[in-house]
Amino acid sequence: MKLYTKTGDKGETSLIYGRRIAKDDLRVETYGTLDEANSVLGLAAQALREDESCADLLRIVARIQRDLFDVGRDLATPEDKQGEPFVTADHVSTLEGVIDRLDAQVPPLTQFILPGGALAAAHLHHARTIVRRAERLVVTLSREQKVSLNIGIYLNRLSDLLFITARTVNHRLGVTEPHVDFNAAAESLEEGV
Repeated sequence: MKLYTKTGDKGETSLIYGRRIAKDDLRVETYGTLDEANSVLGLAAQALREDESCADLLRIVARIQRDLFDVGRDLATPEDKQGEPFVTADHVSTLEGVIDRLDAQVPPLTQFILPGGALAAAHLHHARTIVRRAERLVVTLSREQKVSLNIGIYLNRLSDLLFITARTVNHRLGVTEPHVDFNAAAESLEEGV
């Protein structure tokens, strides 16, 4: 089988079960955005491999990547062919448990932090923003088509998990989190810097 099929040359793609739709259909945009997040998580995973202290975080990211593939599968399935969705309340509870465990390992937030720090943390923050975009697309898609409510809830928690995972990476690696110092920002604006 060749990698290229030429079936998408006229701006259409196939959902699971072969239904053809436009490549700019909101459903395609939504699961494509999850694919984008998954790709950035691949970058985060590669960066996490650089430090043994992040081995458990690497396993978390690997699991999320597999789960996002399944969420994308749910979104790529036509409404009339959808069975039991992959994402359940148990998936959400699992994310919440991991969030709570990681949150207990880092200092409490006392200021707004900026995306960045260690390379893996920066990639996790990048993935978080893409997951947030996917969540917004799911909300829009659910107004037009059938989408499991659990998908939106899962993506909401996932973005929280990616945030705390990025913080955990920075903490474990001893990297100071970039943050917003509102007083310094106001002073630098006054100075024209």
